[in-house]
Amino acid sequence: MKVGFIGLGGMGLPMARHVLQAGHTVTVYNRTRARADQLKHLNAGVADSPAAAAQGAEVLITMVGDDAALEEIMLGERGALAALPKGAIHVSMSTVSPGLSRWLAERHGAAGQTLVAAPVFGRPDAAEAGKLWIVAAGPGGAIERCRPLLEAMGQGVIRAGDDPPRANVIKVAGNFLLAAAIEALGEAFALARKYGVPPAELLDVVNGRLFRSPIYENYGKLIAEERYEPAGFKLRYGLKDVRLALEAADEATVPMPLASLMRDRYLSAVARGWGDADWAALARVAAADAGL
Repeated sequence: MKVGFIGLGGMGLPMARHVLQAGHTVTVYNRTRARADQLKHLNAGVADSPAAAAQGAEVLITMVGDDAALEEIMLGERGALAALPKGAIHVSMSTVSPGLSRWLAERHGAAGQTLVAAPVFGRPDAAEAGKLWIVAAGPGGAIERCRPLLEAMGQGVIRAGDDPPRANVIKVAGNFLLAAAIEALGEAFALARKYGVPPAELLDVVNGRLFRSPIYENYGKLIAEERYEPAGFKLRYGLKDVRLALEAADEATVPMPLASLMRDRYLSAVARGWGDADWAALARVAAADAGL
């Protein structure tokens, strides 16, 4: 399959590598060209613009940081949408707002193209191992056509219906739950530390005996060991995702008081200069508030 791939950050680079290793013809684009050059040894074509990456592609995959970046690469100068052939599929794998996804679906439809929203759950190590969980929403035929690409990047594809924004809602809601779990861990560990109980001991009791969650296990260890660099997922992106949840909630008239609290906690962390640390560093706010 002829594929264009835009966005080669910590997630996108290994994802594109897996698509290449699966035998597809891939042309990549990244604002920092050095990232794209890392795939030349796998015979990736390197484009000098989003439009060049999209030209002639059967499927265009995008994996960028936020709504503004996706809008720019699709509709900005030398943007990809105008260059993408009629009948092509855009697989949007970024964590973006349901509203942008809805708007892009309309623009693609008017151009004779199809949008499949396919955001992912997993950190860079999961992307490297091809173990992402992919939530895909869009016309069934389009998802099936893209399935070989999705399966090359992940351990499972979860269908979320025919309307692309459904996948984005699931992703935004899922990241809100992860953020809330990190906050809960930070507060519980701060309480334990004030009484002389090591966080690792508390984690062993609650996650080893009361319930078993890979989320608590993985993030609990990062927090207990204060292992926040290098960031697998930057804290400032966590703030972005909580804002996306609140934006979607506002549009649908859904009160989310905990999400409002989480936004302020993330703002506090960013204000303290921790925006580029792993988003598990949110626990630092609870520790600092406790005088630790």
